[in-house]
Amino acid sequence: MIFRVIGALILVLILLSTWAWRDYQVMLTTPTVTGNPVTIEIIKGDSFNQITEKLIQQKVNFKPFWFKALAVQQKNAHKLKTGEYELTPGLTLPEILAMFVQGKTKKYSITFPEGWSFKEIIKEINSNEHLEHTLQPADVNHLKFQPSTQPEHDGTDNSPPQSSLPTLEGMLFPDTYYFEKHDTDATLIKRAYDKMQSVLTQEWANKAENLPFKNSYEALVLASIVEKETAQVTERPLIAGVFIRRLQLGIMLQTDPTVIYGMGDSYQGNISSNDLKTPTPYNTYTFIGLPPSPIAMPGRDAIYATLHPDNSNNLYFVARGDGSHQFSAMLKDHNKAVVNFQRKKNAKR
Repeated sequence: MIFRVIGALILVLILLSTWAWRDYQVMLTTPTVTGNPVTIEIIKGDSFNQITEKLIQQKVNFKPFWFKALAVQQKNAHKLKTGEYELTPGLTLPEILAMFVQGKTKKYSITFPEGWSFKEIIKEINSNEHLEHTLQPADVNHLKFQPSTQPEHDGTDNSPPQSSLPTLEGMLFPDTYYFEKHDTDATLIKRAYDKMQSVLTQEWANKAENLPFKNSYEALVLASIVEKETAQVTERPLIAGVFIRRLQLGIMLQTDPTVIYGMGDSYQGNISSNDLKTPTPYNTYTFIGLPPSPIAMPGRDAIYATLHPDNSNNLYFVARGDGSHQFSAMLKDHNKAVVNFQRKKNAKR
């Protein structure tokens, strides 16, 4: 009788073990999320049980016992990293655990297009609901950073001069940046600043000879003007060449984007003859040389073009009206081009 009981117990244990093993194996390959993705945030101090409860609240299809058993088996129960995670349909429990251990958190993105001003960047940052906003409006124009690394270069300074001007204008690299929930606005700005420092240093180290720049910051100032003058990559070396020859010859740059920048909020879409005569620190129709700071964020192409200008004799250019420009070496040819394209412009109205 005793042997029969023992035998029955052993049989039950075998059956239970077989069932448990099969159930465990099914768990390893069964999708836990169906339908829409779900989001879970692990915060500092969360225990494994608290994380499990969050999964349950999000209707994740899993068995908590096997989740704990898997974590114990892999010795990962105490290695789950904080952050916000997006669980997409089809993920299995082992894949979810791996995400938590590896810290594959949900990423958000923000894009700063080439040619944007610092003011436009701040507006975009302030409107992003996923960033943690730590900067007060009064702090923004006084932000100053030092590069995270100090790459080797020829001793020139990438930083803007000390003044009351917006020190970060043109100093942030236009790009798409990815970040996690709770990343701060200041951290994001610092990343864009460091990226520009890196790009500018690399390009400055490989610049052409005999350029009229005292340092890489002056090159950045002109690159921002080149960026605003044309969106066509092939034209940028030509436009950079015009401006560089003007600097070398002591001729005013006379570029509209600097006038617009100097007008600030008073610019309403048109530049009058009076605007061209009104002195501002940026009105290059009223002084010889560069404005005191960049007027926008130049991309790598504009920086490269500025440091590798064309070697023609052109000193003038005028917009054709189709996004391209007509270049001239002689003023008389330039004046003809201006009349020609102005006539075409008026004919289209």
